[in-house]
Amino acid sequence: MRNEFTAIIERGDEWFIAYCPEVPGANGQGRSKDEARESLAGAIALILENRREEGLRGLPPEALQETVLVG
Repeated sequence: MRNEFTAIIERGDEWFIAYCPEVPGANGQGRSKDEARESLAGAIALILENRREEGLRGLPPEALQETVLVG
């Protein structure tokens, strides 16, 4: 599955800082723009995995679980 998110990348004195407005708390950094974008992608993946685990924790046994395709 492919997901697309917005990466806002700003240059500091020595580092590039990246964040994603669609995923609060997702931040990345790197010495290059590409490193910052890769760091941000890793942060987004970790946050989404954590939210998925939290959301599925404690589901009642009779609950149905299905996949929904978006886009």
